[in-house]
Amino acid sequence: MENDIFSRIIKSSGPLGKYAKNGEGNYLFPKLEGQLGPNMFYNGKQILNWSLNDYLGLSNHPEVRKADAEAAANYGAAYPMGARMMSGHTKYHEQLETELATFVNKPAAYLLNFGYQGILSIVDSLVSRKDAVVYDEDVHACIIDGIRLKQKQQRFSYRHNDLKSIELNLLQATKFVEKTGGGILFITEGVFGMQGQQGKLKEIVELKAKFTFRLLVDDAHGFGTLGATGSGTGEHQNCQDGIDLYFSTFTKSMANAGAFVAADAAIITFLKYNLRSQIYAKALPIIQTIGSLKRLAIIRNSPELRTLLWKNVHALQTGLTQRGFNLGKTNSCITPVYIEGNEKFGIAIINDLKINFDIFLSIVIYPVVPKNVILLRVVPTVSHTALDIDKTLLAFETVRKRILDGTYEKLSKEIAL
Repeated sequence: MENDIFSRIIKSSGPLGKYAKNGEGNYLFPKLEGQLGPNMFYNGKQILNWSLNDYLGLSNHPEVRKADAEAAANYGAAYPMGARMMSGHTKYHEQLETELATFVNKPAAYLLNFGYQGILSIVDSLVSRKDAVVYDEDVHACIIDGIRLKQKQQRFSYRHNDLKSIELNLLQATKFVEKTGGGILFITEGVFGMQGQQGKLKEIVELKAKFTFRLLVDDAHGFGTLGATGSGTGEHQNCQDGIDLYFSTFTKSMANAGAFVAADAAIITFLKYNLRSQIYAKALPIIQTIGSLKRLAIIRNSPELRTLLWKNVHALQTGLTQRGFNLGKTNSCITPVYIEGNEKFGIAIINDLKINFDIFLSIVIYPVVPKNVILLRVVPTVSHTALDIDKTLLAFETVRKRILDGTYEKLSKEIAL
């Protein structure tokens, strides 16, 4: 059938869909079983898992498990049933918002049921046709999708963490809004989830002396891991006051579902009454809400967790660097290992790690990273042990040898995509 949508997508399934036939269940959509943690099961075999979004090990913390279980027993999984505005919410939702706002040093906060839809909707609701958006070209897909809802002439993307490019785009955006009578929303990340680099928040805040804009920071990977109290990258860089909208998910340090945005009270009120992703969607379930109160209390009161986390981060990153691996410019917990080669070359490496070393980690390929670059994404957590790190470093010594002696080049020729 000509001009049929289904015929088109069957012929071309997209840049990642082309790997589905041979990749699904392997390096794409792998099935991991057992209790969440460093030791899980893959295809019935125990593996050391370095692909965990659980920086502080809270997923199995006894107080967290107890709080989750009690919330489920007392309220069930459905409560509250429906969207907050029309169907109601609970005192726990309001309590969590108050405590989150205080923790990140903002006047008010608003809970979001999911981070992806939440920040997409934040961008959409804040930016009118008269406004401009200035953003780092490497921001997360959820932000890009929000920006795509705007006209091309409103969008100004700058080279990743490049201050000269930032100023140039701010200048262009300023000229645009001078004609339209609008304003500028500047968007960056506290920690970029693939490269592990912190955004240049302090330098961006300082540019407010020269340009007029509002700053939105997605700090999903900084919340709980950075700063003296764990309240994020803005605290770590001593510029939290200059962040106008602070956003984070619960899916990293909090080991939970959900997200929040914090800002001045008037802005939060506006968002509550204008975020389509929240007005027309079910509220954050009570289990996640009560559970997040407990998680936040542990983050506030257990600084030793961040100390242990960073001990593991430094041990792993130092060990990999000493063994000749390129970690880019990471200055966060995220540990990217950059290797030159095509997708098949990268698959040969991660297959070797899984089969011969019982080590599971994520591979990132084009279009997320440039062509002929492989990113092995290793995420250390509190739950990993010194033995786990030693085992992994020993395995990477062999990986290094097999890169140099051509082993992976030979194996890659046998891999079908």
